[in-house]
Amino acid sequence: MKNKPEKKKDMEALRDELLKAANVFLTGYEKLTVSQDFELRKAVRGAGANYKVIKNRIAEKAAVGTPASDLLKALKGMCSLAYTSGDPVALAKALTAYAKANPSFTFRAGIVQGRVVNVAAITELASLPSKEAVYAKLLYLINAPAQRLVTAMNGVGRNLAVVVDQGVKENKFSS
Repeated sequence: MKNKPEKKKDMEALRDELLKAANVFLTGYEKLTVSQDFELRKAVRGAGANYKVIKNRIAEKAAVGTPASDLLKALKGMCSLAYTSGDPVALAKALTAYAKANPSFTFRAGIVQGRVVNVAAITELASLPSKEAVYAKLLYLINAPAQRLVTAMNGVGRNLAVVVDQGVKENKFSS
């Protein structure tokens, strides 16, 4: 069992991590085996996030004065946090995919960009395209008119070259 200074150190470390994290998902992990927990941690790391099993009282105290304070009030049962300062969609997708494969893993609530969200909003977030996919679509939309313009401009020159070539072949140009 940890003594009071160790608990205080854990609380301060969690507080620092909560201050840095813009997106936090509160989850329940009852009845997970060690191998399932390992797979969960691997999936969360793959999404560029962190995962931590928390003690309810320490988490509640650590969250005071952070954006996660509303989320971590009056926790009950076995709780864990998945958090990131990066893309919340990637983390939500990883956690949702894991929850489908392991029904004992559940969502409770979350914070996305400072807003508290419920379980339904987390599943909606997981259905969104990733940040990279949105950027790719945006770049395509920006690039498409320029490509069409270049194609049209090249078409005029190409057509002129074809007409001149046909004229030369048929001796239409005499000097």
